[in-house]
Amino acid sequence: MTNASSTSPDASCSTCPSRKKGEHGERSAANRVQDQLIKSTLDNIRFKLFVMSGKGGVGKSSIAVNLAAALALKGHRVGLLDVDIHGPSVPHLLGLSGTLEQSRGSLIAPKQYGDRLFVVSMESLLQDPDQAVLWRGPMKTAAIRQFIADVDWGRLDYLVVDSPPGTGDEPMTVLKTIPEALSIVVTTPQEISLADVRKAINFLQYAHANILGLVENMSGLICPHCSGRIELFKTGGGEALAKKYGLEFLGAVPLDPAAVVAGDLGKPVVMLDEDTPAKRALLQLADTVIRTSENSLEATAGGPPQ
Repeated sequence: MTNASSTSPDASCSTCPSRKKGEHGERSAANRVQDQLIKSTLDNIRFKLFVMSGKGGVGKSSIAVNLAAALALKGHRVGLLDVDIHGPSVPHLLGLSGTLEQSRGSLIAPKQYGDRLFVVSMESLLQDPDQAVLWRGPMKTAAIRQFIADVDWGRLDYLVVDSPPGTGDEPMTVLKTIPEALSIVVTTPQEISLADVRKAINFLQYAHANILGLVENMSGLICPHCSGRIELFKTGGGEALAKKYGLEFLGAVPLDPAAVVAGDLGKPVVMLDEDTPAKRALLQLADTVIRTSENSLEATAGGPPQ
């Protein structure tokens, strides 16, 4: 895997005059080998779900983690890939610590959460989780490709990819590396979030990506005392936006104090023992994602791995 402690500028610039003859050919050959490894890995994964948002602070990682956990609870074998290089939060949300270890040959074993959830995050490559990663575009691209090519994912029903917000290097690399990915866009109901989500949708359309649908997070607040609904950030903005763009509305997830408790425990909301509004909504979201994925012409064209 790429050395996570490296902070030097990328040395792979193709225009660098100090390159020796033959390096271009060697790099091209290495890329072709890696392309084959990536293809081999992806061929063993039935559905690839790309969770993204137009802006930060919408609870995208929480949605990705709980969606992956809910799919695993429903009996599926699930991979969760956190490609937020600079601010990974998936290990914290799952209570995972420590670095990744070698599996077989040169492959890296993902962290395991329960029986059916397998996790890889940038944080798991760092000796110190508080260490800053000072990487530029080419190094981030190389790391994301390695997360797929060099990890022993095995056969998966779903791979959930959690991306940093916006339309920068990481989302572009994911879409280029996994062109068949089904994108799930996360928003909150208020206009400041919806404005950025419109840009994210335009980005996905420009990239000819497959958009599975849209999720409205923080859709109202459920009072823990009376169970009444408080429209703290309004509701319905995500559904209206989905309708405007002709997208599937996958569901709305309310704000829930249980989510704070779950985050501190390092346990997904869907795995809490008590029944909560967020837990119900997230489990319903997983059911909708399963149904929508199965019905997606883009996803089902290739069928399940043999």
